[in-house]
Amino acid sequence: MPDCIICGTSSDGPICDVHQEDVVFEFRGDQPSQLTPGRFYRGTVDGYAEFGVFINIGNVTGLLHRSKLDRRLESLDWEVGDDVFVQVNNIRDNGDIDLGWSIRQSEREFRGVLVDSPDGDYLADEYGEDDEAESEESDTEASTEESAAESESGREPETATEEATEDEPAEAEPTEAKADEQTGGNPSDEELADIAAEDEPVTEESDAAGSETDEAEGDIDRVPVETLREHVGEVVRLEGEVVSARQTSGPTVFELRDETGVVDCAAFVEAGVRAYPDIEADDYVRLDGEVRLRRDEIQVETESLVELEADAKAEVEQRMDDALDDQASADSVESLADDAAIEAITDDISDAATTIRRAVLESRPVVVRHDATTDGYVAGAAVERAILPLVKEQHASADAVYHYFDRRPLEDGVYDMNDATKDVTRMLGDRERHDEKLPLFVFAAAGSTAASTDGLELLDIYGAPRVVLDGRPADSEVVDEIDSLVTVAERTATTVAANVAAAVNGDVRDDLTHLPAISYWDDTPEVYVELAAEAGVDDDTAAELREAIALEAFYQSYEDKRELIVDLLFEKRTGLAAQVSEQFGRKLEDELETATANLDERSVDGTTVAVLDTDAYTHTYDFPPTRLLLDELARRLDVDAVVGVATDELHIRTDAALDLEAIVASLQLESPEAGVDNPGAREPKLEFLAGERDAVLDTLIDALAEQVVTASA
Repeated sequence: MPDCIICGTSSDGPICDVHQEDVVFEFRGDQPSQLTPGRFYRGTVDGYAEFGVFINIGNVTGLLHRSKLDRRLESLDWEVGDDVFVQVNNIRDNGDIDLGWSIRQSEREFRGVLVDSPDGDYLADEYGEDDEAESEESDTEASTEESAAESESGREPETATEEATEDEPAEAEPTEAKADEQTGGNPSDEELADIAAEDEPVTEESDAAGSETDEAEGDIDRVPVETLREHVGEVVRLEGEVVSARQTSGPTVFELRDETGVVDCAAFVEAGVRAYPDIEADDYVRLDGEVRLRRDEIQVETESLVELEADAKAEVEQRMDDALDDQASADSVESLADDAAIEAITDDISDAATTIRRAVLESRPVVVRHDATTDGYVAGAAVERAILPLVKEQHASADAVYHYFDRRPLEDGVYDMNDATKDVTRMLGDRERHDEKLPLFVFAAAGSTAASTDGLELLDIYGAPRVVLDGRPADSEVVDEIDSLVTVAERTATTVAANVAAAVNGDVRDDLTHLPAISYWDDTPEVYVELAAEAGVDDDTAAELREAIALEAFYQSYEDKRELIVDLLFEKRTGLAAQVSEQFGRKLEDELETATANLDERSVDGTTVAVLDTDAYTHTYDFPPTRLLLDELARRLDVDAVVGVATDELHIRTDAALDLEAIVASLQLESPEAGVDNPGAREPKLEFLAGERDAVLDTLIDALAEQVVTASA
């Protein structure tokens, strides 16, 4: 029984069931039913329709519906005939093939290439069987022509062995198949000459010797990564840090970073065999190789790779650190508006912006974790708007914006152990599989409360850096768990994040000016109202955007909805905003009508508290969420406080200064069996045992009334 080419376990073919989605398949069948759902296949673009793209996979055609794309159909830059990679989701009874999007659009991003044929799966040559067949046919034709020419001259064909002497042994002619292994395409005469003597795998010792010889002769110049397009076809020298090392079924791909950028460098010894096994991520190296252009992406075909040590390493490391410090330093921080609250935290903004810029420059993925609310989504979008252009500048790969940046919503703006465990598992897996650096986590409208302490501590254990951007002061419990903290009272997280984003990337400053106004549900500071108006977003438009994003944030809140949020916030598709906002208003009013009719108003010492049983009088799993509903009730009702009570938790809304710890102490004293606890949520919230609900509620109302009366006095 064969072994899986990835994990080595026994399997029925060259790949086990667990790793089916890690490789890409070439389809050699002629019937849709011969495809395997769930696998990724190489195909070619056949044509466009209003509803999607038709893709040829071998001898059959499937549809990649526009709903399966991670971007707008109109933004795809695919042309008819282009090679693309798609996933087969389903084969219908009528033979129609439903295709899914693949974020991996380069062969080297898969961990192998296999052929899917009716007779079974088998390994494919790294650069395609067709190329090899063409090479063999070309060799045959050339041989036939040579024989014919020699026959016409009256001379018998001579073999290499016959021509050789004892002092000059025969040298095997390089085949085009071997050239394809080395270069990834049909070779030129120059390429054939270059690889003629490369019959033995490269060793570290021979590489080191060759590198020293080249350096001594001075015939290879060191060039910065950012200039490689000027050296296509040339052999150059690079010095820098290995960001990652990926093993494909053909070459090993080293991602190399210097002080100017990042480039993929392919090193080949034997199909599927790790080249330079002693070279790992974070090593500083010197690499010589030929610059190639593959599908409009720069790649270096490695000829020599050695690890730098001692003075040579220190020199490169110092050069890169100096360049990073210079490039990462945020330009002089200028607040988006004349806002004293923001200007007071200019130093914090500068520190956070520098941390984010450095992460991008050193090829560290950035993960934005934000609250699943309007404020959280808009704050996360502001950071994303600043980072993505920098990622594109830094990396040649077209999909780098998805590989080096991610935005993930959080329920209730709390980063708990559940969220942290998922993130840590994911980042450790990426490090193990791809030698990837641990990401920088940026929290927007999240991570600043005591409830996030455990999650932040878990990230700290692994050394993953953390930045928090919020419109509220951070709780003392989490301050020591945050590397860069930017918070301010009486402002939204979006206001903070938009100013940080402008410092990260000044080129997008004008795209950010209207964002703060969208994030305030009431009492928007006048400076941000004026700033939005200058950007063409008036009060009504800001309200529509605010409500539209709130509705979209609720549905499938675990997804970032990148393209939809871009359309709403930056493309300013007012028709889209108006349509979604209308749904928001209709759903909210229906829920408010039900809730208002079932409020229990209680008065204690002249203090009025409106109580809503959220289990009995709201629709579970439907819009609006409890947080938003209670916020709106507090804005509309003429009461001192609003309390939403569920089975084992309650939420409080009040304009009065609230000492939640004092309330918890009072509840614990009056109801010691209730297990009352303050979980440290963003909005005042208490948890208790369900059996003591009535006693907890009665005691809470008395404690609330006492605090409101005291505050009024």
